[in-house]
Amino acid sequence: MSEPLILTENAARRIAAIAERQAKPAILRLSVEGGGCSGFQYKFDLADAPEGDDSVSETGGVKLVVDPVSLDLIAGSTVDFVESLGGAAFKVSNPQAASGCGCGSSFGI
Repeated sequence: MSEPLILTENAARRIAAIAERQAKPAILRLSVEGGGCSGFQYKFDLADAPEGDDSVSETGGVKLVVDPVSLDLIAGSTVDFVESLGGAAFKVSNPQAASGCGCGSSFGI
């Protein structure tokens, strides 16, 4: 069994607001793709529903769904929404990432 993913309250509120504006369910799909400056990059999308083999985490009625292949690379991660002088973005704190990059959306293992 993989480590659970954590969706912070702040991220859940932001996802709910975005989903409401787009008239979609409050379901964030997090996936990992090859590429980015460090080998892998995070990809965020709103989903209509979880797929059959997805891992699902829920915070405040908002779901975070991840496919099994991506989950192997991000198990135990926390997804947060951060606002700073550089802008606002979803941020993944991945305990498995051996390296990252300045943009925060790419990592290496």
